[in-house]
Amino acid sequence: MESIRTASAGGRGARRGRRLRGRTAAGAVVSALAAVALTGAAPATGTGRTAGWTAGNGAATAVGTPEPPGRGGGPGAVLSAEPTSFQSWPGVPTAASAWKITYRSTGADGRPNAVSGTVLVPHDGRGGPRPLVTYAVGTVGMGDQCAPSSGFPDGTTTEAPLVNAALVRGYAVAVTDYEGLGTPGDHTYTVARAEATAVLDAARAAQRLPGARKLGVGPRSPVGIMGYSQGGQASAKAAEIAAWYAPRLDVRGTASGGVPADLSQVAEASDGGDNAGFVLMSAIGHDAAFPRLHLEKYLNAKGRRLTGTARDACASEILKAAAGTRLDDLTVTNPLRRPDWHARIAADTLGGRAPAAPTFVYHGEADEVVPYAQGQGLRARWCARGSAVSFRSFPGSDHVGTAVAGNAPALAWLGDRFAGEPAPDDCPA
Repeated sequence: MESIRTASAGGRGARRGRRLRGRTAAGAVVSALAAVALTGAAPATGTGRTAGWTAGNGAATAVGTPEPPGRGGGPGAVLSAEPTSFQSWPGVPTAASAWKITYRSTGADGRPNAVSGTVLVPHDGRGGPRPLVTYAVGTVGMGDQCAPSSGFPDGTTTEAPLVNAALVRGYAVAVTDYEGLGTPGDHTYTVARAEATAVLDAARAAQRLPGARKLGVGPRSPVGIMGYSQGGQASAKAAEIAAWYAPRLDVRGTASGGVPADLSQVAEASDGGDNAGFVLMSAIGHDAAFPRLHLEKYLNAKGRRLTGTARDACASEILKAAAGTRLDDLTVTNPLRRPDWHARIAADTLGGRAPAAPTFVYHGEADEVVPYAQGQGLRARWCARGSAVSFRSFPGSDHVGTAVAGNAPALAWLGDRFAGEPAPDDCPA
């Protein structure tokens, strides 16, 4: 595979020595995720039908040689591709072709960048145009070894069972690693614009990948956007910008769950608690996207040590190291109180633009990471701007539990959009 040496937004070189393998899975949902991996999770609501498919011979492309680099340098151009594998659970292989790719995208500053990801197409005998889900994962951490593409071959990526549920339905899936996970520089964590472009360009890259095209993926493939938690932010922002950033994508709808729609409010709720590591990661991510924020000049000695650890770690280690820490404990001056930082964080607030396609928003009422009011607020703002929004709450469900419980309804809702069914609209008349 070609080596991508593009500098990150912050101009930092590739990070070295990333050996940690921490994951964000919660032990309480391991059995539920295993069930999803093995069964594909039958739809809980809706028909999940898919229209416009033709029978195919189901022949898989050979996986012995890498795909040739794509031509052209615009967003979604495939820079490199090589065969990989996908396990929904350790020791549970999946009948699908898989490619690890790098592709051209756009950073938060508007400059071209390179992002890595994975394209998956099931071996099910169906032809095209095959529906394509561009899937945005939740928080995995900051180190390259935490990237979804790193764990897919051995089944250790936490959301692999949820991705597999889409494959079981016959959908192709593109999973971005996001900027800075698997490519040079720090991960631009929770920078909504950078995440959204990576999600949309993963879909464009999948449509251009020769091997995927032989299995029914192409420019006519209807596209669904999906994500939870950090992926909820990424997918929701992608829904807002898709019509002008990627107008040739046939986006039928977006399913976003556990969405941190207002980062300032989420940071206030998390700072000093068990989830304080998310605040630290967000500060690192914004500094990576916008180097003029100069995070380093605000850090004290403890802050420098902890950010140094976080830059190369996965989420579980970061959350453990930062638990109970306030940003004030790590800085000589809290950067979130500075006008330039405040403006950058405010720019990530969702709901200011109406998605052109329908949306499905879901949230757990007992979410301890992203308060339930975040989902309600996003729904209200999108409704006020004329969007068609279907909202589903999960009473008593926490953050991780809702990721599992909401997966099947979200996929069923997308299936109805692929089938051309009218989208339900829960907005007040």
